[in-house]
Amino acid sequence: MLAAARQRWLEATELVGNPSSLHSAGRAARRIVEEAREQIAEALDTRPSAVIFTSGGTESDNLAVKGLFWSRAATMGESATVIASGIEHHAVLDPVEWLEKHEGARVRWLQVDAAGRVDLEDLERALTADAVSLVTVMWANNEIGTVQPVAEIAALCRATGVPFHTDAVQALGQVPVDIHAVGASAVTLSSHKVGGPFGVGALILDPAVPVTPVLHGGGQERDVRSGTLDAPAIAAFAEAVHHAVQHQSLHAAQVRDLRNAMVAGVLASVPGAVLNGSDDLAGGGRLPGNAHFTFPGCEGDALLMLLDAAGVDCSTGSACTAGIPEPSHVLLALGVDEQTARGSLRFSLGRTSTQADVDRVIAVLPPAVERAARAGSARRRP
Repeated sequence: MLAAARQRWLEATELVGNPSSLHSAGRAARRIVEEAREQIAEALDTRPSAVIFTSGGTESDNLAVKGLFWSRAATMGESATVIASGIEHHAVLDPVEWLEKHEGARVRWLQVDAAGRVDLEDLERALTADAVSLVTVMWANNEIGTVQPVAEIAALCRATGVPFHTDAVQALGQVPVDIHAVGASAVTLSSHKVGGPFGVGALILDPAVPVTPVLHGGGQERDVRSGTLDAPAIAAFAEAVHHAVQHQSLHAAQVRDLRNAMVAGVLASVPGAVLNGSDDLAGGGRLPGNAHFTFPGCEGDALLMLLDAAGVDCSTGSACTAGIPEPSHVLLALGVDEQTARGSLRFSLGRTSTQADVDRVIAVLPPAVERAARAGSARRRP
C-alpha cells in the first residue's frame, strides 16, 4: 500500500463508528467518508454526489452493467440491447453474458482492430440500429494495454441518449482521467490499483442517470448501493486517488521509459517475439507500464512458471476452468489463433520497478523461452 494511504488508514481506524449512525462516533465516521468523497471528486473533476463507494472494481462493474440495463429494459422489453467490446475484463464480460442468459438481454459485441481499439463506425451503426440500454467499453485494457477513445465513445452515446459505462480500473494513475471532460455516465474505479487498500472502490455515477440497485438493505449511497461503509478504507482510497492523479504525469514518464527499454530488449533478444496491442509506445495510446508479448511455440503457463522460478513475476491472460487452460479472450477478439494466444505473457511495471528489474527480465527470458519452446515441441511430437 502507498505510504500516505497506509498512514491515512491507520489514522481513521482510531475512530470507531458506523457512518450511518446518528451518535457522535457515527457522525465522525460519516465526516471521514464525506471528506474522502469530496477529495476523490476534486481529483477526478466530478461532483461529490456522483461518487458511490463499493467493495471494488467487480462490484462497481456489476452495479453499472446490471443496474443500467434493468433501469432501461423495463421500457424496452425484449429489444433491450447491451453493447460491449469483446475485450472487456471478466468483471464486465461475465455480467453482460449473465444478462443475456438470465434476463433475455440482446448483446452486440463491438469489433476491435488488431491493436484492440474499438471501431467507432461499428459503434455508431450499433447505436442507431438497436434499442440500446447501455454501452460498456473499458478505458484501457488490462492485458494488452490499449487505451480506448472513451471521449469519442461517450459523445456518440450522448448523441443517442444511451448511458455509457467505462471500466477505468487500469487507467487511473496511468493516463489522465478527467471524468467531466470525457462525459461518461458511469466510471469504475478500484482502490488497490492505485496503491490503496484492497476491498474498496467506487462507481462514479451521474446522478441524473437512473440505475437499479444490485444490493438492497440500508439504503446507503443514495439508495444505489446498500451496506455499511468502511470509513478507514475509503479514507485511504481517497488518499491513493489524490496521489495517483497528482503524480500521474511523472509516473507515466518513468515507467514508459522502463517499458520501452524492456520492449526493445525483448524483441532484440528473443527471436520471433511479438508485441501485442498498440504500437504507440511514445504517446497515450497504450498504458505506459504495459508490455504484452506472444512467444510462438511456447505455452504461456509453462513459460510463466519458468520465469517465476527465475524471480520474475508476470501473468498470462488465460482463464483456467476445471484445470484446463483457455486462451485469452482478448487475443482471440484481436484475431489471434488459439495456439498463438496460449503463448502470451503480460509484464507490468509500476512505481517500485527499476532498470535492474528490466535487465533481469531481458537476461532470463531468452533461455526460458528456449526451454519452453523445446518442451512444447516435445509435447506436440507424435
